[in-house]
Amino acid sequence: MRIKTLVAAKDKAYTGNFCEYISEHHADTIDISAVNTAEHLRKTLSARKYDVALLDMAFIGEADYKSINLPLFLRSEQDTRDTSAPCTLPGASIRALPIKHIQKHQRISRAVAGILEEYATANGNIHILGEKMRSVTAVWSPAGGVGKTTVALSYAEASILKERDAFYLDLEDFSSALVYFDEDGKSISKVFEMLERNDGNVKMYIQGIASSKNGIKYLCAPDNFDDISILSADNTRELVICCAETAGELVVDLPCACNEVTRQVFDLADKVLLVTDRSETAQTKLAQFITQNCIYENINEKVTLVINKDTQASGRRGGLDPAIKTQNAIKANSAIKTLEDSAITLPYVEKHDAQSVCRELAAHGFGMYI
Repeated sequence: MRIKTLVAAKDKAYTGNFCEYISEHHADTIDISAVNTAEHLRKTLSARKYDVALLDMAFIGEADYKSINLPLFLRSEQDTRDTSAPCTLPGASIRALPIKHIQKHQRISRAVAGILEEYATANGNIHILGEKMRSVTAVWSPAGGVGKTTVALSYAEASILKERDAFYLDLEDFSSALVYFDEDGKSISKVFEMLERNDGNVKMYIQGIASSKNGIKYLCAPDNFDDISILSADNTRELVICCAETAGELVVDLPCACNEVTRQVFDLADKVLLVTDRSETAQTKLAQFITQNCIYENINEKVTLVINKDTQASGRRGGLDPAIKTQNAIKANSAIKTLEDSAITLPYVEKHDAQSVCRELAAHGFGMYI
């Protein structure tokens, strides 16, 4: 169900651009209408009720607020009214509340994000799951330092190159994605709080606060990375579902731990990219996961092995290094060789910045896979 939204401003160019942006980017979420005069505003509100109305401050005394669930006001630098003071809006049979406003002279994308954020937090406990999810790809490794986050971001970039919208969800306890993304947006911490309290429209809030870089949507880092620890397995499941309903491809970057949270994501995923490299440490941990963990048996049909930072792409193709003679290594050797038959091999890229590395791998590493 779309949010019935009315924008009322005297500036026809502003309302026109606003409606055009909504039609191009949020047509599946927002049902937009626009008026430019007080008379048209009164007639429109007498004929239909709206979930949200975004009103010029000049129209504050003209609207019938019984027809508006959430009134928001466009405020410019010239407006001097104290919007923090409680005010009973004209015609509204509600108690006095602080007037909420959206800054008028900013990018329309930010204004729309503000609307979605306000609406999501104002409508408690209505996040209803069950819509059809898009594709979910989990990126995981039992070993640290193999370039898992680089693989996840490269895969997301490859989706963009194939003209599929992508959403990157970072669930790492300590993340290196900060070197790739700008961090001037809203933190994911509020999402964690909403999930923990079971309050608010989580999906809509995510749509409102999601940032974008190089076409990839993402949520900015938590205020404190310890905040991730409050997520239960059920919270994580709901978070993944909500994110997956907002993009064609959801890429989930998981921590190396193989716990209940990881299992929930594996269960939801259509694909699991199992990342390793040619190092003895990474290969040994991969062997332990394959031979000692029952989880692998449950997900092996959707696993694709990704061999990262490979300086011998045209050389050795065996599983484990022959020097590794542990019982588990020998047992896992044939399983890893079987995975390697359909593995994605990513070359070592000598670039100095994360974006260039991901762009290179997306174009030449994942291009044939997606």
